[in-house]
Amino acid sequence: MKKIVIINGHPNKDSFNFGMAKAYKEGALKAGAEVKEITIAELNFDPILHFGYQKRMELEPDLLKAWEMIQWADHLVWIHPVWWGGLPALMKGFLDRLFLPGISYQYRENSVWWDKLLKGKTAHIMTTLDQPGWYYWLFYGKPSVNQLKKSTLEFCGVKPVKVTYIGIVRNSTEVKREQWLQKVKELGRRLK
Repeated sequence: MKKIVIINGHPNKDSFNFGMAKAYKEGALKAGAEVKEITIAELNFDPILHFGYQKRMELEPDLLKAWEMIQWADHLVWIHPVWWGGLPALMKGFLDRLFLPGISYQYRENSVWWDKLLKGKTAHIMTTLDQPGWYYWLFYGKPSVNQLKKSTLEFCGVKPVKVTYIGIVRNSTEVKREQWLQKVKELGRRLK
């Protein structure tokens, strides 16, 4: 049985991203997967890495529980909007506080190389945009995807990492949104 954690980075429970998380979960459960959810906006934690990497901050209970879920999972599904080309601030804070040396990766002593502590996991990033995905990729270089996929997940050993762009959301019709939700549900059903 595939173990999946859905990580929702949108702070608004009335957002389309929450509908996507629900649709993916429904599809994955129908396929027989075991599914857990992390809703970052519901976690009680300080998103600021106050001392950088010079001094370790204690992880709050919600972050410890989130990390246990991430370790448990075979597959991580990240759902978030793109704001100003990047991740929502709270989601970035979640990554800053949780994906730390010694937890998700470990630099080797006297070396430029590191050990990837999340090897064996796969991921799928589903991101909503107010522009077509091809435009975000071609004209802006997809900075949020580069940050989450390449500079975080793959850096820590998660591979492969698939990406699905959903957009243009801002002026979309109910019919279009329902089509997107069906697409996301199908991705869940196929355990992708």
